[in-house]
Amino acid sequence: MNIAEVLTQFKRQNNVNNDYIADYCGVTKSTVSRWCTGKSKKVHPETLEKISQMLNIDLEDMTRVNGLAYEKPILGTVKAGYGLFAEENMEGYETVSEPDFHKGDYFLRVTGNSMKDANIHDGDLLFVKSCTDIPSGSIGVFLINHDEVTVKTLIKKPNCWVLMAANPDVEPKIFTHEEIVTTPVQIIGKAIYSKTEL
Repeated sequence: MNIAEVLTQFKRQNNVNNDYIADYCGVTKSTVSRWCTGKSKKVHPETLEKISQMLNIDLEDMTRVNGLAYEKPILGTVKAGYGLFAEENMEGYETVSEPDFHKGDYFLRVTGNSMKDANIHDGDLLFVKSCTDIPSGSIGVFLINHDEVTVKTLIKKPNCWVLMAANPDVEPKIFTHEEIVTTPVQIIGKAIYSKTEL
C-alpha cells in the first residue's frame, strides 16, 4: 500500500477528515490533500513517525507501509445463473493479501449455483479484475442489457459468444455479434478467485 491508500483507509475506518490528520501531524491541510490524492509520496521522517503514532503502527512497519489490512470493496451481487439485476449497493470491504491487492479491484457476492463445478457457489465472494476483454475459455463477469450482471465462462466463436455455465442443468446463452452490440453484452471483469465465507 502507498501513503494515499493508508490515509484513505484510516479516514474511512475512523471517520476523520484531512483536518484531523493535518493537526495531528503538524502539517498543512494541502499537504495531507496531496498525500491522499497521490500527488505527493514524500513524507519527512519526523512526520512519518507522527503518522505511525496516529495509526498506532510500528515505525518500521510504517516505513514499509506494511502491517496494514489490505482491503477491497464488496460492490454488490452477481448472478451465477441469469436474470438477476445488478445491485449497486456496497456491502463493505473484504481483507485481501498484499499480492492479491494488486491482482483485482473488487468483490461481488455470488447468487445461484450455475458455476458450482468451477467452485463458484451461492453466497461466495468473487474477486474481480476490471477489464473490457478476456481470452476465450476464461471466467468473466458480464453486463447484459445494462442491468443484468452474470458470471460465466466465455467461449469466443467466429460468429458468436457463448456464455457457458459450469453446471449441466443450466443452458448456455449464445449471442451473435449483432446481439453483443445491440443488447449489449459487455465484459466488465475477469474472475480472479472465489472465496467461501466461514
